[in-house]
Amino acid sequence: MALDKYIRIVPDFPKEGIVFKDITPLLLDTEGRKECLTMLLSSLHSKKIDKVIGVESRGFFFGMLLAEALQVGFIPVRKPKKLPFTTLSASYDLEYGTDALEIHTDAIQKGDRVLIHDDVLATGGTAKAVCELVEQLGGEIVQLNFLMEIPFLKGRDKIKNYEIFAAMQ
Repeated sequence: MALDKYIRIVPDFPKEGIVFKDITPLLLDTEGRKECLTMLLSSLHSKKIDKVIGVESRGFFFGMLLAEALQVGFIPVRKPKKLPFTTLSASYDLEYGTDALEIHTDAIQKGDRVLIHDDVLATGGTAKAVCELVEQLGGEIVQLNFLMEIPFLKGRDKIKNYEIFAAMQ
């Protein structure tokens, strides 16, 4: 199944010149979701994973499904001031600005094997920031997992030391 048929292209969102990849049609389609989850899981055979991180906000959808399928804990990584407990923060550059992400300081224990999931690998800034958070807490990154990758933005370059899987490009 070609998952790209479930991705809606929205020009000039969130600002002029950005071409947004909307996953809402994928989320609406039961068969598309199942196929996507199967593809994301296919890259994880024989890998030991203790926790799955879902990156705010679109990384939560399949991040939670992956955690459930793997029968492991789920960790939300969120924008600043959205988590209620003590947090660790990392800032990063986007293709259209700067932002930061936070994680609870007790979410990862030293030696935890972590799968990081987000919807899109674009410039790699978000993914790199999440990797920094995981490693600062003593976690081991097993893989970075994405619904889609936008290759011309060269996001892989920022996270080239990690195993990467994208269900579509």
